Amino acid sequence: MHHNFEDPGAVAAHLTGRTATGVRRLSGTLAEVTLDDGRMVMVKRGDGDRAAQAEAAGLRWLAEAGTVRIPAVHGQDGPWLVTDRVATGRPSAEAAQRLGRELAALHTAGAPAFGAPPPGGPEDARIGLAPMRNVTGPDWPRWYAEHRVLPYLRRAVDEGTVRGTEAPVIERVCERLPELAGPVEPPARLHGDLWNGNVLWGADGHAWLIDPAAHGGHRETDLAMLHLFGCPHLDRVLDGYQEAAPLADEWPDRIGVHQLFPLLVHAVLFGRGYAEQALATAESALTG
Repeated sequence: MHHNFEDPGAVAAHLTGRTATGVRRLSGTLAEVTLDDGRMVMVKRGDGDRAAQAEAAGLRWLAEAGTVRIPAVHGQDGPWLVTDRVATGRPSAEAAQRLGRELAALHTAGAPAFGAPPPGGPEDARIGLAPMRNVTGPDWPRWYAEHRVLPYLRRAVDEGTVRGTEAPVIERVCERLPELAGPVEPPARLHGDLWNGNVLWGADGHAWLIDPAAHGGHRETDLAMLHLFGCPHLDRVLDGYQEAAPLADEWPDRIGVHQLFPLLVHAVLFGRGYAEQALATAESALTG
């Protein structure tokens, strides 16, 4: 049963079994719906059926770990997804420290393999507005190069965002990943798109995570994403993380390696500025 977004209330009613009593549109794809029992839910229209399927599966998989707070999924139908609404408050140092500990526990919950999709999630998933394939690989360096960095590098070159003469610096990072990646780590249960905009500071004093691109990956990737666009009280998040599951030595030196994928995704979506940042990050990884 597919609904027209002209009526997100109908979508919410269909997927919650309650009557919608109020609708507030937040964007062309997102609405806040009040139900007849007083609860509020978010109704989101994904970029195609698989985007919504991937997001719903990711939210459930992250929630299943019982660590960081994740909004409950009420249902998914075609491109539609209905979740709990999180009442937001202000960031606090205490919530940040707790988020670090919870994030460490989430990662430790693990995944079947690098690249593994969440149970019930499609191989062809999304990261924001971009495609992301969740196919598995035997070790992190080869998997990350083959299924994350190089597909986006090729696309950026094809579209002229990265010049052909510039691509080799990123290709060299991929070739050297076995030595640049640090000690071998088991597959972690990743949020996968952990930039500041996907961290909600709840009115309940806890941080909540939304909009995942969840998969099995390297735990340093989520932390590198938090560094990329900044995060309130990031030092406290990291303190909490290190308390719970200390990171391997020299992990800050590897942040750039983990940022190559999101930077190339942004280069493809938003243009040359991010391509230049990716190239500078690759150079730094090679000479660091």
